[in-house]
Order: sequence, then C-alpha cells, then structure tokens
Amino acid sequence: MDLLLPASVFLPMLAAPVSYIIGRKSKNARNIFAMAVQVLILFPTLWLLVRALSGKDAAAFSLEGFCGLGLHFRSDGFRSLYAAVAAVMWCFTGLFSPEYFAHYRNRNRYTFFCLITLGATLGVFLSDDLYTTFIFFEIMSFTSYTWVAHEETQGAMRAAETYLAVAVIGGMVTLMGLFMLYRNLGTLSFDGMAAAAAQRDSLSALYLPGAFVLFGFGAKAGMFPVHIWLPKAHPVAPAPSSALLSGILTKTGIFGILVLSVYVFRHDASWGLAILLLGCVTMFLGAVLALFSVDLKRTLACSSMSQVGFILVGIACQCLLGEESTLAAQGTVLHMLNHSLFKLVLFMCAGTVYMHLHKLNLNDIRGWGRKKPFLAVCFLIAALGISGIPLFSGYVSKSLLHEGLLEYVHEGEGFALIAGVVEKVFILTGGLTLTYMTKLFVTLFVEKHPTEQRKYNKTGPYLTPLGHIAIGVPACLLLLFGLSPAFSMQALSFLSLPFMDAHPHAVDYFSAENLLGALKSILVAGVAYPLIVRGWMMKKEGKTRIHVNRWFKRFDLEDTVYRPFISLLLKGLGFVALGADRLLEGVLLPCGVSLLAFLARTADRLLDGWLLPGLTKAGAAAAAGFDAVFDRYLIPTMISVGTFFGRVFDNVTDAVALALKNTAFRLIRPSRGPTVGNRFTYALGSFLDKCAALLNRTVLRAHPIRTRFVPALAAAREDAEENVKHFTRTLSFSLLLFALGLLLVLVAVRVF
Repeated sequence: MDLLLPASVFLPMLAAPVSYIIGRKSKNARNIFAMAVQVLILFPTLWLLVRALSGKDAAAFSLEGFCGLGLHFRSDGFRSLYAAVAAVMWCFTGLFSPEYFAHYRNRNRYTFFCLITLGATLGVFLSDDLYTTFIFFEIMSFTSYTWVAHEETQGAMRAAETYLAVAVIGGMVTLMGLFMLYRNLGTLSFDGMAAAAAQRDSLSALYLPGAFVLFGFGAKAGMFPVHIWLPKAHPVAPAPSSALLSGILTKTGIFGILVLSVYVFRHDASWGLAILLLGCVTMFLGAVLALFSVDLKRTLACSSMSQVGFILVGIACQCLLGEESTLAAQGTVLHMLNHSLFKLVLFMCAGTVYMHLHKLNLNDIRGWGRKKPFLAVCFLIAALGISGIPLFSGYVSKSLLHEGLLEYVHEGEGFALIAGVVEKVFILTGGLTLTYMTKLFVTLFVEKHPTEQRKYNKTGPYLTPLGHIAIGVPACLLLLFGLSPAFSMQALSFLSLPFMDAHPHAVDYFSAENLLGALKSILVAGVAYPLIVRGWMMKKEGKTRIHVNRWFKRFDLEDTVYRPFISLLLKGLGFVALGADRLLEGVLLPCGVSLLAFLARTADRLLDGWLLPGLTKAGAAAAAGFDAVFDRYLIPTMISVGTFFGRVFDNVTDAVALALKNTAFRLIRPSRGPTVGNRFTYALGSFLDKCAALLNRTVLRAHPIRTRFVPALAAAREDAEENVKHFTRTLSFSLLLFALGLLLVLVAVRVF
C-alpha cells in the first residue's frame, strides 16, 4: 500500500521519455499513451483518498539518504485529497489537449514536460517534510516553464522570462530560509517542526527564515507583491496549461504557506497579521486588475490572484483564531478545492473560444458563445460559483472564510480592528468578482458582434465528445457540491482538518448572516456593473460600444519597479567594480610598486655591501682547493673506469643484437598498425571492408557498397570524442554556476 505513494510520483516521470519516443513515431499513439498514464494515475490517488475517508491510518514512504536528508511522503486526509484533485485536473486537461493542440507545434515537448510536472506536483502534495516539498517544487517550477514559452512568440518568451526569473529567485530565497529553519529547529519534517516550535518561548528568531520561505511559496501562489508572472503567463500559455497553472500549480505555493503557518507559526498572531494583510491586498488588487482587463484569459488569471487572496485570508485567520480556527480551516480547504475546479472549467471554456477564433480580446470574441448552450451553462456554473452566489459551491467556501473572519472580529482582541477593515474589503472584493464575471458572460454569450455574428452563429460542432466530458464533468461536480454542501463538501473539509490541527464543527451554511454577506456582494456588483463596466469602461465607436482598457501601464510593477531596480542594481555593481578597478590602478598598484622598489633597493645595497664580498672570498678559497683535488685524483680514476666499462658494454651489446637477429627476429615482418582511428576501429573497419568486397563480388554486383568502413569508423569515433568533450565542458560550466549560486546562499545563511 505504501508503495502507491512513490508510484504516483515517479510513474509519470518515467512515462515522460517513453511518450516522447512514441511521439517521434506517431502523434496519435503518443496522445493515447499520455491520456492512459494520466487516467492510470487517478487510481492510486483516488484509492488513497478513499482510504483516508474510511478512517484508516495514513500511508507513508521514505527514501532515506537521498541528497542527505532523504525523501519522505505521507498521505493523510488533506494530502490525499489534493493529490486526487491534481490527478483529476491532469486527467481532464489531458482529454481536452489533443483537440486543442491539433494545429500546434512542439506537442511532443509539451507532453513530455506535462507528465514530469504531474509527478513533481504530486510529490509536493504528498511530501512530509519541507525538504521533499522543495525538491519537487523546484522540479515543477522549471518543467512548467515550457508551458509559458510554448508558442515561442515574443510575448510568450518575455512572460516565460518573468516566470523563470521569479521561480529562480524564489527558489534560492526559499532554500536560504530552509537552511535557517533547519539550523533553528533541527528538522524540516512537518511534525518535527511543530514540536520544536512549540517548545520555544518565542518565535521571533523564526520570522526571518519564515519570510524567506514565504517569499518563494508566495511567488508561486501569485501573492502580492510577487504576483507579476501570473497575469502575463496565463494569456500566452495554452489553455490546458493555463488551467493547470491557475488551478493546481498556484496551490503548491498555498500548500507551502499552509505548512509554514500551521506547523511553524501555529497560533502566532503576528505571523497571522502579516498573512492577513498580504492576503487582503492580493485579494482586492487581483479583482481590480481583472475588472480592468479586456483580455479573456488575462481576466481569469487576475481572478486567480484574487481567489488566492481569499485563501490567504483563511490561512491568516487560522493563526489569529488559535484553537477556534475550525471554520477558517474548512473554508481554506474548500476554497482551494473550488478554485481548482472553477479554473479548470473557465480556462477550458476560454480555450474553446481561442481554439476557433485565435483571439482573446473581448471586443473580438463578443457574441461567439450565443447559441452554444452547453458552453454557456458550464461557464455560468463556474462564474456564479467563483462569485459566491448561493446554491453554488463557491458560496459555501466563501461563507466559511467570511464566518472565520467575523469570528475573530467579534472577539475584539488583538488585531480585531484591522480584521474588521479586511472584512469590508472581503465583501467588496466578492462584489467585484461577480462584476467582472458578469462582464465576461454577457460579452461572450449575450451581446452580439457588430460584423461577425452571422459567422459565429453558423459555427458547427465546436467540441469533440472528449471535450464535452472534460468541461462538463467538472461543471457538474461544482453544481453537485453547491447543492449538497452538508453531504459532499463538509465530508471533504472534515477529512482535511487533522492536517491543520482543527476539529470538526457543524455549520449552518444558509444562515441569515451568511446569506446577508452574499447579498451585500450582489448589491456591490449591481452598482459596479452598470456604472463602471457599462459606463466608464466602455466607449462608443461607430454604432456600437466597445470595451476599453482603462488601466495605467505605469502601474505595472514589473516594468516600473522590478526591472528598473534590477537594472539599477546591476549598474551599481558595475560602478562599484569600476571604482575598485580604478582604485587598484590609481592608488594600490603605484603604492605597491613603490614599496617593492624600495625593498629591492635596500636588499641590493645590503647584498653589494656585506654579503657578496664575504661570499666571494670564501668561495674562491673553496674553489681553489676543490680544483686541485679534482685535477690530481678524480679525473684520471674516472677515465680509467669509464674506458673499461665502455668496452665491456659495447661487446655485450653487439653479441646480443647479433644473436637476436639470427634467431627470434629472423622471420618477423613489420606489423601494419592502423593508419586512422584506433586498433578497434581499424580491425572492425577492415573486417567490414572485406565483407563488403565479398558481397560486391556476389549478390551486390548491380548495387555495390561503396563505403570505406575504416575511415568512416575513425571519423565517427573522433565525432563521439568531440561531443563527449563538449558535453563535459558544458556540464562543468553548469555545475560551476550552480556552485556559485549555492555559495552565495551559504554565505547569506552564515551572515544571518
């Protein structure tokens, strides 16, 4: 049973090169193989989930000694739930991918990295220590880079550059934080960190390493202010990739933040306040960016940022509420689950539009969804769900988050006043969510295109049966969850509570307070949509009104803050290096040369005045005595001995050479060594040349073999040696860069 854990993680990784090899021969066979692997992974993950639902002990697996600390996996309720969610999302996007990628290039590459990313993502969710989490988190970050860069356009490559930069910087900062946590706590296992942190009188020494780890995981989650990759990566990535990036890869970042908050900073109010403020800004800013966007996928990407903010508010409430964090914990888990399914449906609906129009601007795709009831219903279910409308699943999770926030406000202790302000922003953001989702739905399925509507209405079958399944089944799950929260969603939330150190608590999902909160958000949307969306954000052009992007480009953090800062930093480093160089040339080197010249002159005078005269007299006397002895005794003796042994050696050598010539070497002929290559290639080439000559004289007279195998094999050997040398040099350079990066991390850890 425990072997299901490593099988779930490593099987997709092992299948990736197989799919690539198959894809070189047959695209259909590769698609079938990849879908089969993704469906196959469903079984162990669902079995782990069923096992957790039945109340059995969690499965565990360890690979001791791997990279020092080993790999450790565990599948309790929450981890088995999210491993199953990841497998489900990969399965449905896998069903949609063949249709979507029918006219794309680089599909073999996409499938290869998609399977590796699946295994790495499962490795994150099934990990039992932050070391294992980090290893698979980094693998996932680098392999998913190819999703963003898939189309290789200028926009895609720039977005991929941003994504990779955030991943690399976030990874290095996280690694630094893990080193510091390990030094302070002595372990990185989840339970071990909780026990070590509980024994400390103060957690203040852990805030800095915690902030470093939060930076890396928050960057992947799309948390402000390291959210910059998210609104840019989703519009350029293929729709199945966008669904996975938004729906599941952001949750790996949430998983890391959740582990840090629950196991290290459990019930720490200061840490909870920091997460609360970051979550509030992320929540509201994401909704504002989505409202201003006129690009379908960018709107959904900014929406993901906003929903991540809701989840962060739930994590913060768990730290603030202490032992009474059940409602916040349930809301956190269920909104993670809901958001994954929301974005699965919404991004595949957006992918369907792009698949037929190759456009995403709202003015260009307006009216395409008219007379397409299946797509409209699926989109509407996800849109109403993410907006928190009663009878849809998002209402349940948002109500739990709202109740947890109100519970802390009503306590009136600690940071209750700040939490009260956040609660108002929570309601406002919920209203903005409904506003921009209404904007998308009306544009796609209600409005008419001024010139292309007849063409859009005549669109034939726009989805294959597999496409209908990929979009329809998740939409039905969302509807089922919303209509039966006590039966479905509550059971899943109770399953996850032990991971968060919370206890089951019955909830009245449709209480007056919860319904009032939803009503307030609906009223906000009722005011914002006609005034802001239909009024300020649209203008008349000809006989129709078009959507206008009112957002100021100067507010782009990447272009106005991060890139200029990095450029300024590099220029500063260059200035420092130049100043040091000039200081060296202008001051240090002249001073050093002068000092050396002074020492040289002093030594020269000392040598000329004292040492040389004394050494000259002593040397002359010794030389005269040695010369007399040498001339009188040594030279005559050496001449006599040398003459004797020279004659003996000359006679013996002549005798041996004559004997060998007349016996052993009389019949030996000079061997013919290889003229090119080495002995192996020469021998093999000679054999093949003889075989070719025989075939040319017999069965291949009409079409003789003209290849000379001796020089051909020699040339192949030289090419192979050159490739090995090139690979070795490249690998050495890569390892050198890695070592330099690791050295910087270790220095920073030592300093802090």
